[in-house]
Amino acid sequence: MTQKQFFALPTRALKDSHKVAYTNARLFDPESGMDTKGELLTIGSTIADFGAAIFKNGMPSDAEVIDCKGHLLTPGLLDIQVHFREPGQEYKETIHTGSKSSAAGGVTTVACMPNTDPVIDNVAVVEFIHRRARETAYVNVRTYAAITKGQKGEMLTEMGLLKEAGVVGFTDDGKPVMNALIMRRALAYARDLGVPVAQHAEDMNLTAGGCMNEGIVSARLGLPGIPNASEAVIVERDVLLTELTGGQYHVLHISTAEAVDAVRRAKKKGLRVTAEAAPHHFCLTDEAVAQYRTFCKMNPPLRAEKDRLAIIEGLKDGTIDAIATDHAPHDQESKRVPMTSAAFGIVGLETMLPLALTLYHKKIMPLRDVIAAMTYKPADIIHVPAGRLKKGAPADMTLIDLNHEWTLEPESFASKSHNSPFEDWKVKGRAIRTVVGGETVYKLF
Repeated sequence: MTQKQFFALPTRALKDSHKVAYTNARLFDPESGMDTKGELLTIGSTIADFGAAIFKNGMPSDAEVIDCKGHLLTPGLLDIQVHFREPGQEYKETIHTGSKSSAAGGVTTVACMPNTDPVIDNVAVVEFIHRRARETAYVNVRTYAAITKGQKGEMLTEMGLLKEAGVVGFTDDGKPVMNALIMRRALAYARDLGVPVAQHAEDMNLTAGGCMNEGIVSARLGLPGIPNASEAVIVERDVLLTELTGGQYHVLHISTAEAVDAVRRAKKKGLRVTAEAAPHHFCLTDEAVAQYRTFCKMNPPLRAEKDRLAIIEGLKDGTIDAIATDHAPHDQESKRVPMTSAAFGIVGLETMLPLALTLYHKKIMPLRDVIAAMTYKPADIIHVPAGRLKKGAPADMTLIDLNHEWTLEPESFASKSHNSPFEDWKVKGRAIRTVVGGETVYKLF
């Protein structure tokens, strides 16, 4: 039987007296280690109380009651790398449709990348993003700004003004900052502003027009490859610059064993270096491209098995802090073309949770560590007050049925685009309710 999905835009104006009681929940907070049966009360847009028996003396008579039926109630998930395409490519995705996809995936806060048209490199565009989010978004929408004007790698943006406008960090994602002096200055300025500089680590000279991982599969297919060194040399350089400046450096969508090693060494030295991994990089290898499948074309590309295992090991030992999707929606015309011409990227917001939970169901990682990589750890990277179940915290929560078995069907996604390599995958675990600011924005029934 096909289940129905309910969506509702938040009013963002809940009365402070509005109460919701969540009963029969498995309260799960990765940071504190809480994992207990209990109840939770929200008042207005904040968490008022929670525990094993907070309603032992009676339920508030004016509270809405939601029976969680024993399912996992966690802090709302975060995805700190998404492309919502607005402004400029609204035919691929908008803040409205992208945030709806977020809600369906249990994600309550996202961080948008700045490679829009125009680029998010000035205060006016930042204010546009924030205004559109207030008007049309189902979830909390934050945004990075570009490191360089127009993402051209030549001149730094007005970082101080952009921070005052509310950006959570700086990145030229989609393009690397190739100039080491520019990167050094960005790290130094961002350090004083208290925000991260996030890097799409790719040496464009080594990439040289490649469209997939360089290796046995690319040789067999006769396609130009992107070597592991393309990512690793940039990460190694940037780690040195981080040590020089004392800045906060974040590696976006890390994909190679060599880059994971570089981050691991940086952490051992006590540097402020973090990294994120996308589910496709720990679920798939370049063998998925074997039939010239353009839906498996992304940047960084799917790598070899040794790299996939290195990503998993990095998540297990904490070298990789967060799981983020690099949600990159494209229209059919951008993908159903020859491999060398196809656009890079896949959608990921509605597949992040079930794919991440494979690490738990296969007993590769404890549940606490899997959920931590999608809650307080990414929240701490971009310094937002999210990802925790605690009194006074925003009432952003995700109710998860860990045992819900379903089949991924990209055509049914809430996203405007459906370019996913995971069609017909059998998965286990799903968000069945998403709460933002104390209001249910999504539920499955």
